[in-house]
Amino acid sequence: MGAIVRAFDVRPVTKEQVESMGATFLEVPIKEDGSGSGGYAKEMSDDFKKAQAKMMLEQAGDVDIIITTALIPGRKAPILVDQEMLNAMKPGSVCVDLAAENGGNIAQTKKNEVFTTSNGVKIIGYTDLPSRLSSTASNLFGNNIAKFLLSIGPQTTKQKGVFQIDLEDDAVQNMLISFDGELRWPDKITPYSPPPPVIKQTEDVVELSEEQLLEQANKKQLDSFVRNTGIASLVAAALVAFGITTGDHDSVSLMASFALAGLAGYQVVWGVAPALHSPLMAVTNAISGMTAVGGMLLLASNSGGEIIPSSPAGWMGALATVLSFVNISGGFLVSGKMLDLFRRPTDPKEFFELYGIPASILVGGLGASAAMHIGNLGNVAGSVSIASAICCIAAIACLANQETARTGNVLGMAG
Repeated sequence: MGAIVRAFDVRPVTKEQVESMGATFLEVPIKEDGSGSGGYAKEMSDDFKKAQAKMMLEQAGDVDIIITTALIPGRKAPILVDQEMLNAMKPGSVCVDLAAENGGNIAQTKKNEVFTTSNGVKIIGYTDLPSRLSSTASNLFGNNIAKFLLSIGPQTTKQKGVFQIDLEDDAVQNMLISFDGELRWPDKITPYSPPPPVIKQTEDVVELSEEQLLEQANKKQLDSFVRNTGIASLVAAALVAFGITTGDHDSVSLMASFALAGLAGYQVVWGVAPALHSPLMAVTNAISGMTAVGGMLLLASNSGGEIIPSSPAGWMGALATVLSFVNISGGFLVSGKMLDLFRRPTDPKEFFELYGIPASILVGGLGASAAMHIGNLGNVAGSVSIASAICCIAAIACLANQETARTGNVLGMAG
């Protein structure tokens, strides 16, 4: 049902059973077999108990529900969740002690009661849970039987409260043992006949000589070349026309940047794994928020030096800036949350905050150049914009596989 389930048992044989159900098996660093007679567990050594308690304490602060089932025949149930672990649990957490009959596995278990600790943890100590489930089990089973009986009647009937049997339905016919006092089984059961096998129409196989095969391959290759060179010719003609009709060099430079950016973007996006397409869309959505730059330029040129815009164009620039920054922050936040779903508790810690050092050097250098009039501000800004573009392209490229996807999200933020 989507829950993250972790299980622990002193018997190693249960690990495979736990993992086969999709749960995570927790292990302590000490190897010791706790399998006893009759399928029960035996009492473990003191060193094992200490390692187990340390592991349980770490888990208690993380999980929302703890269910304990540890019993040793002829002995009081061992305490698995002590007071320190209960104190570490979050308010509203629940402990279900299935060993309450023999004293319980949880420190404050009260037999046949639901007890709430001082920090808001509920401990269920019922000893009659099997009998409490009987009504639920009956309702579930009764619902199945009711749906089964209703399926026997015609689906088109409008009469309520009248039970009918659809004898036209093959499935209904074959489940009836008797009807109207007449025995139907086994004489009137419709025998199952499998559908006739599909007979594939065989085509005449024509053997071709090596010369004919080579001729077919050449024709296929020619068609491919004609298509590709036709597209390339159209692009070449468009570029020549663009150069003839363009009056300044800046437009040609911008077109070159646009063409190279489009080619690089296509290549990196094409390599992203399908499982990471959702984070990819969120990151590219955030990068498209660079329209904030246009909004800020529009705002600066129409504000007259004032904080509050003085013209409709200035207000449009302010609105574009705000919406773009919402797009940027939202895109990266959504990407981070989606990528966190792929992260496992056993993965090593990541130190992405260190990427702030090179980003600070770039932004700080640009600020120092502007404030202290060091060097040509346009050249410094151009160098920083190159780093920004590289980070954005690298961000998409890193999303190509799961190992580098989180790095890609951070590079996108830096860009």
